[in-house]
Amino acid sequence: MAIVCTGSIAFDYIMSFPGYFKDHIIPDKLDSISLSFLVDSMVRQKGGTAPNIAYNLALLGESPKLMGTVGIDFVEYRSWLEEKGVDTTLVKVIPGEYTASFFANTDLGNAQIASFYTGAMAYSKDLSIKDLEKTSIDLVMISPNDPTAMKRYAAECTELGIPYLFDPGQQVVRNDPQDIKEGIMHAQSVFVNEYEFELVQKHTGLTAKQIIDTVDYLVVTCGECGSDIYVKDEQYKIPIVPPDHAADPTGVGDAFRGGFLRGLHLGLDWQTVGQMGALAATYCLEQRGTQNHAYTLPEFVRRYRTYFDDQGKLDSLIKSTN
Repeated sequence: MAIVCTGSIAFDYIMSFPGYFKDHIIPDKLDSISLSFLVDSMVRQKGGTAPNIAYNLALLGESPKLMGTVGIDFVEYRSWLEEKGVDTTLVKVIPGEYTASFFANTDLGNAQIASFYTGAMAYSKDLSIKDLEKTSIDLVMISPNDPTAMKRYAAECTELGIPYLFDPGQQVVRNDPQDIKEGIMHAQSVFVNEYEFELVQKHTGLTAKQIIDTVDYLVVTCGECGSDIYVKDEQYKIPIVPPDHAADPTGVGDAFRGGFLRGLHLGLDWQTVGQMGALAATYCLEQRGTQNHAYTLPEFVRRYRTYFDDQGKLDSLIKSTN
């Protein structure tokens, strides 16, 4: 049984600006804004929400399946993921197209300005959950992707009775509000950051309580303030794990999802799975790029126990891979 990760598959172009964006924004001139930032560095990293989450799941001993569309430049990326334990058999190459690309510019305060080129991701709407073997799937992760694809996957999971986690992310503003609402109403669970949570409520007309009451659980990440897990009438406050140093915030939310879902798949309690997500996120924050952090399972457990008392529960994480 496996977690199927759908969503963008992309290359990340990560740039660093040696200043603060806020110092160059004139509030009363926003209607004619024209800015260009001279950056100090740029690197191309492997990224995309779906493989980022899958990578973090694999680091923790899961065997996730990646599903999506990519371009002719995906050969090296595929080999990398396979070596790390990610199943890429559900990834389709689109002839003549390039893999989607994410361009992110981060300033000294970790504020970020980004653009996204769709590329081969536009064809993800042609893939179907119905082509998968239902009995081999525990959960489908529906992350930011082509809006039509997200709508299709949610509808097909609902029709087939396959549980799915709905993670609209940056696509809240691109998706039809009714599609977002439908995606939430039939989901097993919802993952958003605090700003996206406000946008979801604004665009769908759903209240926070309605969303919490509809799904089995809701997770709202809040940056440096940690995260909140809502399970009906219960709320769990999850603190961050302090980083040794903060290198790059890109992909931190995806790492959190990977850590969280691995703990959930092991049947651990809400506080523990949230704290696993927090630690996975910190490992990512400490490296530039979204898939450049690594650790062994014993290392992960030792660091976890530096901050939290799992009462021996994470022994199951190490045993699960033996």
